[in-house]
Amino acid sequence: MITLRQLRYLTALEAHRRFGRAADACAVTQPALSMQIRELERELGVELVERRPGDVSFTEIGMEVVRRAEQVLAATRDLMDFARHGGRLLTGRLQLGVIPSLAPYVLPQILPALQRRHPDLRVELRETQTKGLLEELNGGALDVVMLALPVDEPDLTSMPLFEDPFMLAVPATDNRESDVPIDARDIDQRRLILLEEGHCLRDQALAYCTGARGDVRLGATSLATVMQMVANGYGITLLPSVAVDVEVRDARVKLLRFDEPAPGRTVGLAWRRTSPRQSDFVALGHLITETLGRSAAEPPH
Repeated sequence: MITLRQLRYLTALEAHRRFGRAADACAVTQPALSMQIRELERELGVELVERRPGDVSFTEIGMEVVRRAEQVLAATRDLMDFARHGGRLLTGRLQLGVIPSLAPYVLPQILPALQRRHPDLRVELRETQTKGLLEELNGGALDVVMLALPVDEPDLTSMPLFEDPFMLAVPATDNRESDVPIDARDIDQRRLILLEEGHCLRDQALAYCTGARGDVRLGATSLATVMQMVANGYGITLLPSVAVDVEVRDARVKLLRFDEPAPGRTVGLAWRRTSPRQSDFVALGHLITETLGRSAAEPPH
């Protein structure tokens, strides 16, 4: 008989691509994990994993089994949530994922509000890039994620929370006036500093800067690093409004606003369509917009 434990071990092995790392992630010994995967292969009658010294790769059918295993585990998690919460709003454990260009700017306000209003809720946080969040959400490791919309995933539904317009952060020595709007043609991409590849904020900024002069030359791992580089005169960057209060505390930086329609992003929540906790996520969305003093744009869809 196939067990949920075997499916968990298999998906962990696919995620880590090393038996040792997968075993550590599952808090079991490597031989125990390997034995369970071999038992799963015997039960299915197919080879799922190609084992080579220091390397693991999956067969074509193995990848399809992983995909289906993730669906089974997610559905199991949803079933457990349904049984545990029984209609009680925002109680128990909530695994929340947030992208790095939002987490440091919204969580310090959101988490205390959640604790005050819903003391029986235990939030477990995961901060990583959009691709990783969506993989973990689809696989059942996360309940809900906060990120930039849209999310093009057929098995997920989303709820817009607020618009987050961008501003151009430049060294204070820049001779342009703060109250004179600019557009993409005013941006010299040779001086543009963005987050490194994989961050959705980078893609959004580049989409707006199509037609700007030059090529982007620098990438950084965090907005804090980007802003220090701007303050020291190394370049310019597009900064989300939600980050302004935290990142613009240095007199060596000034902000320029854009002509309408200004660039920006729609921040929202996303969760699995099969989740029985939609009422929790909608309530979470309303609390977020209320706490941040913003208005939700549309109902979930």
